[in-house]
Amino acid sequence: MSVLIITTGGTIDKQYVMSNGAMDFTDSCIREILSTGRARSEFFFKELMLKDSLDMLDSDREQIAKACRDTAADRILITHGTDTMVETARFIFERYPSVCEGKTVVLTGAMIPYRVKASDAGFNIGFALACAKIQAPGIYIAMNARILRWNTAEKNRQTQEFISRKP
Repeated sequence: MSVLIITTGGTIDKQYVMSNGAMDFTDSCIREILSTGRARSEFFFKELMLKDSLDMLDSDREQIAKACRDTAADRILITHGTDTMVETARFIFERYPSVCEGKTVVLTGAMIPYRVKASDAGFNIGFALACAKIQAPGIYIAMNARILRWNTAEKNRQTQEFISRKP
């Protein structure tokens, strides 16, 4: 069973850039995470963008939603910034409800960039990949060892974790 991995950026892919002294994007780390984790699953990649999710526009979400709709894959993992992950899941659900009927779409990210010590990125990617392979069709958020339906997921900014709320 193959999984399409769509990369969009977010904290997971940020790294320190010496030239400007800030956390920014240079490339995606997802392939490295999977290699380091010795992932032996069958997966393929579609790199759409490297953006902070707070900078995402509806046109970016449209690209993500269309990539989910247009692929033959029925198992999809999307790496995404945590601040607007639920918004993107809602966008996919509302614009392309047919995606939810026949495909399992899992969004994940990290609170701490992969390239920073004590990052949650590797764990979240491994967990989300497993969830993409076993969950029933629908749209999910996989963070903090929790798999949540998109419409019950909420980022708790105080505890820096995703929690479940009533839909």
